[in-house]
Amino acid sequence: MQPKLPIQCPSCESSLSVTQLSCSNCSTSVSGNYTLPLLLQITEEEQNFILQFFLTSGSLKEMATQMGNSYPTVRNKLDDIINKINQLKTK
Repeated sequence: MQPKLPIQCPSCESSLSVTQLSCSNCSTSVSGNYTLPLLLQITEEEQNFILQFFLTSGSLKEMATQMGNSYPTVRNKLDDIINKINQLKTK
């Protein structure tokens, strides 16, 4: 199993930032203080929901059927993710 990229500090739960990237081919390293891409700042569950949305061509009805949930439940989940992403964009 591949380790998951942490997005929150395990000590204080603040957002983490990327401080170093390295090339496994030539060992070049780049250092700095970079924010995580927007979609990596949401939970894995939210990322999977977005992926499922994409794979069902944006059909919330199909997602509801696959997930065994009602359409309004799936719609509310999508709205929650949209609101969270909008809040992250303004930070």
